[in-house]
Amino acid sequence: MLCARPIAASLCQEDKAGDETRKQGEKNMALIPSQVLRVAILLSYFSILCNYKAIDMPAHQTYGGSWKFLTFIDLVIQAVFFGVCVLTDLSSLLTKGSESQEQERQLRKLIGLRDWMMAVLAFPVGVFVVTMFWALYLYDRDLVYPRLLDNFIPQWLNHGMHTTVLPFIIIEMRTTHHQYPSRPCGLIAVCSFAVGYVLWMCWVHHVTGVWVYPLLEQISPLAKVAFFSCLTVLINIYYVLGEILNSYIWDCSKCKPSARLAAARCVCVCTTVWSGKAR
Repeated sequence: MLCARPIAASLCQEDKAGDETRKQGEKNMALIPSQVLRVAILLSYFSILCNYKAIDMPAHQTYGGSWKFLTFIDLVIQAVFFGVCVLTDLSSLLTKGSESQEQERQLRKLIGLRDWMMAVLAFPVGVFVVTMFWALYLYDRDLVYPRLLDNFIPQWLNHGMHTTVLPFIIIEMRTTHHQYPSRPCGLIAVCSFAVGYVLWMCWVHHVTGVWVYPLLEQISPLAKVAFFSCLTVLINIYYVLGEILNSYIWDCSKCKPSARLAAARCVCVCTTVWSGKAR
């Protein structure tokens, strides 16, 4: 029984070393795929945007062009966001091992911009576009995506604009921890975007006499106010949802190694106490 204590200590050390090795291995395994995924997603958005802009649709020739559609604005947001992600990855690789304070400061700025875009624009706007489009499409597609558009937009491009946005942004959230701003600041930024887009739609209607979406032609002015208010509340809910989901994913990731280490410590203590009693 005299050897129980050194054996317990040895087991503790081995478990700690193994835990550190596992964490380092997980980090190394996740690093390269996440970088490759971001590049692939960025290229896919470039492809979608190029194919969409190449379509000769009457709506593209009217006032506001493609910029009056939230779907197109969201595609640009996602492309810019993943472009910043790729730039951050490249900067991180180039500054690795560097002692330059200026390079570190620039990298922190890039990371801050990436996290802010994820929290305020990429996640809430992306989820809003996907959920609202498919909800209205399933209810009555002519309210948001008239059948006439099938003659211009192929199915794969439609899904690229309105479906793949969601899994892409979830993959990014799962592979990289993002620091969210304070909730009041985040909600103010999201509200500003939502109100800005509503005012932009109203301006387009003022100039052209036509609403961007057929749904808005069928409801009264009072119903429009209620509709816009509900959509603003919804996109704010998506912001809070993204914040909660980000915290849940990364808090759980931190808890798993801690739980393993706590269990190892418990075993070590119990073994040590037991060996002491045996003596």
